[in-house]
Amino acid sequence: MEIIHVSAECYPYAKVGGLADVVGTLPKYQQQLGHIAKVVLPMHRTKFLYEHEWTVEHKGSIMMGNSHFEYTIIKEKSNELDFDLYCVDIYGLLDRENVYSYDDDTERFTAFQIAVVDWISKWEHKPDVVHVHDHHTGLIPFMMKHSFAYNHLANVPTVFTIHNAQYQGWMSWDDSNYIPDFDTWQWGLLDWDNMINPLACAVKCADRVSTVSPSYMEELKTNANGLEQLFVSEFFKCSGILNGIDTVVWNPEIDTYILDNYSVKDADAGKQLNKKKLCKDFNLDPKLPLFIFIGRLVGEKAADLLPQAISDSISQLGNKMNFLILGSGDKKLEDQLTYLVSSYTGFYNSKIGYNEKLSHQMYAGADFILMPSRVEPCGLNQMYALRYGTIPMVRSTGGLKDTIIDFGEPGGFGIRFNYASVWDITYSVHRAVELFDDKEKMTALRKQIMKINNSWELSAGKYIALYEAAQSK
Repeated sequence: MEIIHVSAECYPYAKVGGLADVVGTLPKYQQQLGHIAKVVLPMHRTKFLYEHEWTVEHKGSIMMGNSHFEYTIIKEKSNELDFDLYCVDIYGLLDRENVYSYDDDTERFTAFQIAVVDWISKWEHKPDVVHVHDHHTGLIPFMMKHSFAYNHLANVPTVFTIHNAQYQGWMSWDDSNYIPDFDTWQWGLLDWDNMINPLACAVKCADRVSTVSPSYMEELKTNANGLEQLFVSEFFKCSGILNGIDTVVWNPEIDTYILDNYSVKDADAGKQLNKKKLCKDFNLDPKLPLFIFIGRLVGEKAADLLPQAISDSISQLGNKMNFLILGSGDKKLEDQLTYLVSSYTGFYNSKIGYNEKLSHQMYAGADFILMPSRVEPCGLNQMYALRYGTIPMVRSTGGLKDTIIDFGEPGGFGIRFNYASVWDITYSVHRAVELFDDKEKMTALRKQIMKINNSWELSAGKYIALYEAAQSK
């Protein structure tokens, strides 16, 4: 089966969030199952681009409204990622360093999608399935089925995966001329609440729809940023498939980013060595339990609760724990977290920004990872943490609910709480400190969680079954 993944991100080429990790890993596991998986994304001007060799695969031209664009498809030569990686370049639109947050993102990603469909339409054969990810690629199923120039692709199965339904790519109907000429009788497929909504359009037009965890799929029926009724009405073609992780990249036995490699057998000693190095770098006490947060400093992650929760926890328990934060996002919150260092020197520190190496070191050196998310479609951080013997503390939502069982329940191994609130976080910190003091229990849980298999092997097979269902529509 030939599978074409279309995405705005793919690790290690370009990463903003978990979307990149999924698109950078799932195709590799699909290749291992004997299929041909390819990834297409915009030619962001990233470090990866300049450090690799590329060949030109195709040149074409497209119209977007009244504008004419030349586009170029390039292919990475080394096959370093274990699958074919293609990038689409459009001068003046896709030649940017950042993935998102430009004023002309609507034009940028619409042009990208048109170029992808135009390129595929020129192939001498048809792919077996086109798998598109999030709203940045959500117009592709519609164009393949209803744009006159491309309707010979109408029978090619399409699958749409929602990594985060809060962002939907809304467009004004004034921009409808950007979309290649289509059957205007089908305008309702584009519309939601008098706007063109690429995410809603993909849910309507794709042959199968998936989300990145079963619980998130259910949650969208009641909390989908205005699309709740759509998910209720389209439930018959929707399913939740839990993300996996790359167990080669995230492996404490061979991880080159961490100070001391370790396995289940010597996890306590290995983690302690990594913890000492990490605490030394950030002026923390390695004898105390170390709590970390890694991620975007935004409301979805409930990061706005961290300053008060950290302050309350340290004050209530009298300097019995350390906190270390790695992330970026809301500028006001970044400043709050930075300012907090002066109040709790020796027990709290932060690093504002994105740092892949440091994140690995934090997973290896920490005792607990805090994920109080208001919205978490799947979450990968808790799976990385399990792999490194770091106990997740999570709010019971989305994929966090699907992957973490509270240690107070039979077979449990993590800490779960119900509400994104300062009180729930601080109470969970109290529970974690008590657990940390029970060395025998802590060691047993650490060994238990490091044996949990969250690799892509099982999930990759579920996606193949989903493609087969789309083919038999």
